[in-house]
Amino acid sequence: MSASGLFRRRPVATAAVAGLVLAALPVTAADAASKFTPRYERVQLLSFNDYHGHIEPDSGPDSQVTIPGGAAVATNGAAFLATHLRQLRYGHAHSLTVAAGDLIGGSTFTSGVFHDEPSVETLNKVGLNVSSVGNHEFDEGVTELLRMQNGGCHPVDGCFQKDASGKDVRYPGASFQYLAANVVNTKTHKTVLPATWVKKVGKAKIGFIGMTLEGTDTLVAPSGVAGYDFQDEVTAGNAAAKKLQKRGVKAIVVLLHEGGLTTSTYNGCKGISGPVVEIAKRLAPKIDAVFTGHTHQAYNCLIADPKGQPRKVVSAMSYGRVISEVNFRIDTKTQDVVRSSVRAVNHLVTRNVVPDPAVKAIVDKWVAKAAGPGNKVVGSISADIRRAFNGNTENRAGESSLSNLIADAQLESTKGSGAQIAFMNAGGVRTDLLVNNSPAGEAPGQITYREVFNVQPFSNILQTFSMTGTQIDALLEQQWVAGRPGGRDVLRLGISDGFTYSWSQAAPFGNKVDPASIKLGGVTLDPAQSYKVTASNFLADGGDSYPAFVNGTPRLGGKVDLDALIDFLGAHPNVGPPPAARSTATP
Repeated sequence: MSASGLFRRRPVATAAVAGLVLAALPVTAADAASKFTPRYERVQLLSFNDYHGHIEPDSGPDSQVTIPGGAAVATNGAAFLATHLRQLRYGHAHSLTVAAGDLIGGSTFTSGVFHDEPSVETLNKVGLNVSSVGNHEFDEGVTELLRMQNGGCHPVDGCFQKDASGKDVRYPGASFQYLAANVVNTKTHKTVLPATWVKKVGKAKIGFIGMTLEGTDTLVAPSGVAGYDFQDEVTAGNAAAKKLQKRGVKAIVVLLHEGGLTTSTYNGCKGISGPVVEIAKRLAPKIDAVFTGHTHQAYNCLIADPKGQPRKVVSAMSYGRVISEVNFRIDTKTQDVVRSSVRAVNHLVTRNVVPDPAVKAIVDKWVAKAAGPGNKVVGSISADIRRAFNGNTENRAGESSLSNLIADAQLESTKGSGAQIAFMNAGGVRTDLLVNNSPAGEAPGQITYREVFNVQPFSNILQTFSMTGTQIDALLEQQWVAGRPGGRDVLRLGISDGFTYSWSQAAPFGNKVDPASIKLGGVTLDPAQSYKVTASNFLADGGDSYPAFVNGTPRLGGKVDLDALIDFLGAHPNVGPPPAARSTATP
């Protein structure tokens, strides 16, 4: 093959997927003119979000993207992501790769079991430059987040790699910069990580502001973020933009771990709703583009800034399935983005390309390390046990068989502490238990430690405590909370066997549940009587906007939630899916 064949240019703005072709980005007269003047610097930004340590190619819904026409395309895998990024960068003098948080935490077994060092190593290799923090960056607390940024071996589990002589190799940390403009130490009033990052691009500069959603402290264990204030995204973002301008940086981009929901396919904006809409409308006009995440949606939107000028707001789904590409010009005289030059397109990370060999080698290394403990069979199922879905999209507003099964496991684990009812939060259930998923070549229906870890990767501790019937009624109402952080106004709980209630689809928030319908073993709960309840420490501390759990006292600690599920599967071979809904919906 000739040298020219090796370096043949790939059309950057065109992607062919299973017969789908995205048209090339339009070129304006101003674009053409800028080729002949030094006044403009062309900049390409490539972004993704909610990676969650998905370094291996996934299977099932977590790998799929629906394209126009309704077909589902298989995507993701770190080595494929690296190849697509490299191809998209080709021919761009100024290309930066950015992310909008949740790169770690809630991860698959291969990365999560090593405290996400594999995730960071792949991100270092694919050339990530900068990212906002997300709520999952705080899953193991602020101290662990700083270790992930700066390096050092895990304080409990030690170093995970050794050199040729058998000596421990220190984890080097992230080569990309995490940003946290709205996470402030309440004593020092300093941000936990830098608020901004500035990069010179030719004769211009571009500044990045990174933020997580204001409600992050309701989505992680409070003990890990004690002493830190998660500030309003608009207030913090506008303040950071003002400081950048004082430094002479006028081309400004926000990386925001908060998002929205749409009814369109991955490259559209139909029906955009959720927190990102109001945030985008209020972020200062001096901010030129907003990269978002958190809701695991893909969209490519124009939302007017406070001056009524359209501004690009994009998101790249999750798990490395999509890359958002945004191109624009910076006027070197004004040092600002030419807003009319901004173009954006979302690309699928398809598997019809050669996987990057260097990244594949990293993934293969960690897969091999994880094989021993991960491939151990711990139980079996008779049929698929799934989360709730709306089409190919996970639906946390629905009760599910898998959430209910986990609640059963947690109840069984804590009956010795007197537990009568157990609750499981939908967001703590990350994937499904499938009969024909055999990562280690195990027989159909057999479940490995890896598969169970992928379902529950957070290592929460079970807590058992007393709650009155009135408090349980209030708890059930908190499944419906208008304005819940993250835009999910409805988050349904998994409930253990023997506990039932009914709720009205038409009733307003706060009056959804009929108190007389709340029963344990067929007997209506007494509002004044105390009942023993089990939940994870995350829920017990009021996580996911369930403050009623905080009223439960005294607390008795139990097993790690993962261990409780493993014990349950081992004690119940060939277990089948419990009812997807133990509650009853009424008109």
